[in-house]
Amino acid sequence: MAAGTYRARVIVLRKTRLGESDLILTMLSEDGSQIRAVAKGARKPSSQFASRLELYAVAEVLLASGRSLDIVKEARLVRGFKRIRSSMERAAGASGMAELLDRVTQLGLENEKLFALTESAFEHLDGAEIKAVPALTAAHILKAMAFSGFRPSLATCVCCGKDVDLAQAGSTIFVSYAEGGSICAACAPSNETIRLQSEVCAWANVFLVSTFDRIEAFDVDLSTSFSVLQFCQSWVREHVGANLKSLQFFFTSGLFE
Repeated sequence: MAAGTYRARVIVLRKTRLGESDLILTMLSEDGSQIRAVAKGARKPSSQFASRLELYAVAEVLLASGRSLDIVKEARLVRGFKRIRSSMERAAGASGMAELLDRVTQLGLENEKLFALTESAFEHLDGAEIKAVPALTAAHILKAMAFSGFRPSLATCVCCGKDVDLAQAGSTIFVSYAEGGSICAACAPSNETIRLQSEVCAWANVFLVSTFDRIEAFDVDLSTSFSVLQFCQSWVREHVGANLKSLQFFFTSGLFE
């Protein structure tokens, strides 16, 4: 292999136009770090990259190191997840996942769990029924945040460690995004909190600890899944400092009505 080149297995997170025919690709590497590279001529219909580096695809790439951005020299498609790109609902879910990863990953900062998590999430998103998309999206965001050091504590009080009862139907739970999760009634007066439905916190906790296979099989209504996604948006805003535009589209598009 020529000096200054390296191979990587990646998931394509974002494409940005550069000049008349090039693209800047933001990719999640198999070691969990972020790679940004230029795919020259990728927007030309005749380019080999056009079908091999689609959004959300898994690919094997050969890259040449550059001063500011690396250069994609070769690409081989591994998994295309065609149904994600052909379905607005699935694409909306994948977009939310990818936007978060774009925010929490960094060049040279390894976090190996993120790649396997995202490949599995896209695999399930590609094959799931539409009604499962919001739950799968919320689950990925919660897990990715946990792997990035921002795991919410929902079943125990973040202040005193006391168990918080999430099983009371119709009840509300004190939550502090700044402090890191649920807060018991005794500790709540000393903290800035909001009240969330216990069912929302319970499902968020279930999504956090369950496999995608189980989540796909759950009978959770869309309203609850969207409420968990609202929790995710607030959690990301507090701990990453970003308002995920993809989730805002999710909430306002009317795709799931």
